[in-house]
Parts: sequence; C-alpha cells; structure tokens
Amino acid sequence: MSGGSSRDVVSDEVFRDLYRRNPDPWNFAHSAYEQNRYRQILDALLRPRYDRAFEPGCSVGELTRRLAPRCRTLVSTDIVDSAVALARFRCRNHRHVSITRASLAGELPAGPFDLIILSEVGYYFSRRKLSEIAHSIASTLAPDAELVAAHWLGSSADHLLHADEVHEVLGEHLPLRWVKGNRTAGFRLDTWMGA
Repeated sequence: MSGGSSRDVVSDEVFRDLYRRNPDPWNFAHSAYEQNRYRQILDALLRPRYDRAFEPGCSVGELTRRLAPRCRTLVSTDIVDSAVALARFRCRNHRHVSITRASLAGELPAGPFDLIILSEVGYYFSRRKLSEIAHSIASTLAPDAELVAAHWLGSSADHLLHADEVHEVLGEHLPLRWVKGNRTAGFRLDTWMGA
C-alpha cells in the first residue's frame, strides 16, 4: 500500500488484533532476523552511554531490554496494552526504564532526549503524518542528539510507506545531519546526529 492510501495512520485496532492472535506477532524474542537487527542497531550507536533515550513502538520490549544498560533513563511506548505489559515484565529489573501506552502519532513524552530509536514504526504512517511526527520529534531533541532508524525493506499490506520512503522523510524533516547508514538484505539502518 506504499503511498497509495488516503489513511494517515494504521489503526490501533490492526495492532491489537495482531497481539490478540499472538502475544509476540513478529517473533521478536527468537527470530534470527530480529536478533541481528538488534545487534546492528546497538552497534550503530555513536556513544557508549546516553542520558535520556526514547523508543516509541517498543512492542514486547526485546530491544528495550538490550538498550536499557546504555541509558541513564529510557522512555519506551507502545499502543497495545498487552505488549506494554510484556515489555514491562521483560524490563522489570531496569528501574530506570519507563514503558507506557502511547502512540507516536499522539503527544510525545517531554524531552530533551539525546537518543531516539525509530525501529520498525515509520511505515505505519503516511508521508504527511510522518513529516509531522519528525517535526514533533525535533522539538524533543537535545542539541547533540542521535536518531537511529531501522526498517524492514519488504512490503506488507498494512504499510503505508516503504522503508526507503520512511528514511527519506526523516532525512528531509529532522534538523539532524546524516552520519552513517547500512543496507542489509533485510533492512535499512541510518543514523542522524545533532550539531
């Protein structure tokens, strides 16, 4: 559905239905693809530690628990209650991690953040809505912030954009400079940074 839908956001109900059928619908806990993607996201980080990080669309918290040791404070969100509950359980030993139910399309948590991870979330928005989100994200960034985006290069009926379109929109609308990127057989990974 890339670019051809009049919708701005994939409905929350689509995701709730996925999690009703399977508590880990993308097999984040065991998939070799996902494990490789997590490693590469963490390897893409430019610093060993971050003061305050934001991870929207955290799902069941697999990346969250790997990211937690690198952050003094980590704010993670997802739109599905059952995913939030599982993510909280996975991160129960990390008291500096806050996981709440919220949508990236809604009000963002207050910054400043020196790290934002957009992992497998951007293609659930139209180009127009994602550009609005990028402008909202910009208002939460610390001056030296990093933003890492990772998106699957395949296509799905519920995607409104392709991964390349997602990263193009982010590059156009974020007040950050592109630092590095990597394109694997499965996903695209890009890092941007503030001045």
